[in-house]
Amino acid sequence: MVCVPPAAPEPAPPTFPTGFAARCYRAAFTSVATRIDAERAHLLAAGAIRLVGALPPVRATVSWALARGRGPVRPAPFFARTSPGLLGVAAGFDKDARMAAGLAALGFAFIEIGTVTARDQPGTDRPRLWRVPARRALVNRMGFNNAGALAAARRLRTLRRTPYGRRLIIGANIGKSKVTPAPEAVADYVHSARLLAPLVDYLVVNVSSPNTPGLRDLQQVQTLAPILTEVERAARGAAAREVPVLVKIAPDLADDDVDAVAELVRTLELAGVVAVNTTIDHEHAAGGMSGPPVRQRGLEVVRRLREGLHADQMIIGVGGISTPQDAREYLSAGADALQAYTGFIYGGPTWPAAMNAGLRPGTDRV
Repeated sequence: MVCVPPAAPEPAPPTFPTGFAARCYRAAFTSVATRIDAERAHLLAAGAIRLVGALPPVRATVSWALARGRGPVRPAPFFARTSPGLLGVAAGFDKDARMAAGLAALGFAFIEIGTVTARDQPGTDRPRLWRVPARRALVNRMGFNNAGALAAARRLRTLRRTPYGRRLIIGANIGKSKVTPAPEAVADYVHSARLLAPLVDYLVVNVSSPNTPGLRDLQQVQTLAPILTEVERAARGAAAREVPVLVKIAPDLADDDVDAVAELVRTLELAGVVAVNTTIDHEHAAGGMSGPPVRQRGLEVVRRLREGLHADQMIIGVGGISTPQDAREYLSAGADALQAYTGFIYGGPTWPAAMNAGLRPGTDRV
């Protein structure tokens, strides 16, 4: 008989930031928010963020308070513009382009809305979002619930009419409508691209969500190539300018498939890649897991992509970024910019500004 010692427990992920406001948020999160359905809590928070963004005096006060005493943030070239920081909010948080102004006030350097589909769709049945507090992770099977590309375009057009809205760096993440059969995927993505390209700074083609049946099959280069080619052409025509187009891939791709995507992006001379989406490699409810469990594979994918892409092709690293050290590891692996979602949920409203401040040159701690 062989005695196998039990596996060591997984170490608890670090918490950040550590200030008084952040500690109060975590206490409230543990004692109150975790008793509320995760999607319901998200909708309540979204309402507060929209309110912050809609009221200029409140927006300015929040922005000033969160930036106070933190010093300059490290800017970054972001295609044709300069981003006021390295960390933006990942797609999935602001599905319908309702929160961009408020999210910027909280300290995110850029906002990626979506995922937006050509047709409005309700997503999967509830419950469809769960917390995994012990791992500071989330599991979701939302299914691209959104009001559709036309509704998102209308909101973005209204926002861009304001001086504040024109200053924001906004990207749009587009996906395939669930009811659209795979052979018609190109037209579906093109429809969204035409509506959104004139209003955003970049587009991301999402072929990596695990919650739309058959979507991840589109990551195969033979099906991905025509989607990317036609989206880029449609975006350029609709916006009458070059609109950077990136593709978002899953952490569950095999290394050879990651290399194949990099080769395709290099050959098509696309703007870059967003790496990575949620993973299906977990033992919880059906759906994709985000947060610290994704970080190691995310770093591996970013390293492979950096080796396979041209130096001027952007990599936006996302997956398990909770602390400035996590972010620096992504930058060292080859990412040019960063995104987060789950870290924001667990870190609270002071987290985005603290993260961007923590990434300025020569700063190791905040």
